[in-house]
Amino acid sequence: MLQPKFVKVKREIITTGDGSHSVSIPDMHVTYHSVHGAIQESMHVFIEAGLKNLPAQARLNIFEVGFGTGLNALLTIIAAEKLNTEIYYETVEQFPLDGSETRLLNYCKQLDRGDLESVFELLHDCEWEKKINVIENFSFKRSKTNLLNFETSQTFELIYYDAFAPNVQPELWTKEVFEKMIAMLRPGGILVTYCSKGDVRRAMQAAAFVVEKLPGPKGKREMIRGTR
Repeated sequence: MLQPKFVKVKREIITTGDGSHSVSIPDMHVTYHSVHGAIQESMHVFIEAGLKNLPAQARLNIFEVGFGTGLNALLTIIAAEKLNTEIYYETVEQFPLDGSETRLLNYCKQLDRGDLESVFELLHDCEWEKKINVIENFSFKRSKTNLLNFETSQTFELIYYDAFAPNVQPELWTKEVFEKMIAMLRPGGILVTYCSKGDVRRAMQAAAFVVEKLPGPKGKREMIRGTR
């Protein structure tokens, strides 16, 4: 998603274990989500361990590393309906999927939310580098840039850290990158990620995160939540 080697690759839509779609890059043996279930993984890691773990508040800023298929943003919109919270959602994606790919994704159908099809399309089709109001109480901005070059004066309560795994994008799992992430978090803010490798935990701890190992989604023993 964020490295030059992802520019000219063959991508395929695949069906994961829970019936929801993901994207595969066969030549690199990479998938955008767990093959055990894209929706169940994103719900477990980012919504249950992230969004729903925060205390109730009137306004919430969320930053996502690696917009990808847009599933995390869609699930956040759905979860926010019950939270009575105004959400600002910002994300980076250097190499986005194109419309011919995103329109094949079956998330709204799998979630029985056909009413959000146009919202999901807007997340993928909206202008880059421009904040928009997607629906009531949910504003959104996406930047077409590499995380290493990304700059913002905004601070966040929650970071969805959804880059490709360290063996694919090692430069995004370093102490220096996590120092950048913790500086973007407000005190008490959290970062959640599916990756629980020892090197990642140590890099986060070196960047001053308080790190917890949590039970992972189906097919994965553990995940990580870091708190500032």
